[in-house]
Amino acid sequence: MVQMESDSELDRGDAAPDFELPGADGETYALDDFATDALLVVFTCNHCPYAKAKIDLLNELAAEYDDLAVVGINPNDAEEYPDDSFAAMRERVADGTVAYDAYLRDETGAVAAAYDAVCTPDPFLFGREDGAWRLRYHGRLDDALNPDDEATEFYVRDAVDAVLAGEDVEIPDRPSRGCSIKWPDEAADE
Repeated sequence: MVQMESDSELDRGDAAPDFELPGADGETYALDDFATDALLVVFTCNHCPYAKAKIDLLNELAAEYDDLAVVGINPNDAEEYPDDSFAAMRERVADGTVAYDAYLRDETGAVAAAYDAVCTPDPFLFGREDGAWRLRYHGRLDDALNPDDEATEFYVRDAVDAVLAGEDVEIPDRPSRGCSIKWPDEAADE
């Protein structure tokens, strides 16, 4: 496990890079399929202790907010990390461990690369503006920096509330912390 901190090239106000990816529920999802007022894209996986520590929070957000879509995207190399395979993702969705609005497989890592994601979890919160998804917040979900830490502040809730209220997100972007993305060979060679 290599601990990383995210520092994406996407700036607030930038449009979300498009994607079309298979979901663990058997559906295929594109960016425009999410018809909510806010969209939380989180690059995540099954094996990383940092990502696993945030599953409950992401499930809660997906359940609590009707106008927010929570989308997990797993870009990790499944050959080297079998726990991150598409089959393992489907198992976690089927047994209710993961209850996001969508849990997607980024087999080549191309979508993670387009977002400049570097770790799991790496969250990007978007709001709708003129029909496009625009970045409103990129950073930590909460103040628990390590998997065993108990969170006392939930930055993502404050950011989502601001986006849904049509307000600017006043929370500063803080680098998210987690395991390095385990890039598939195709993405690493690009």
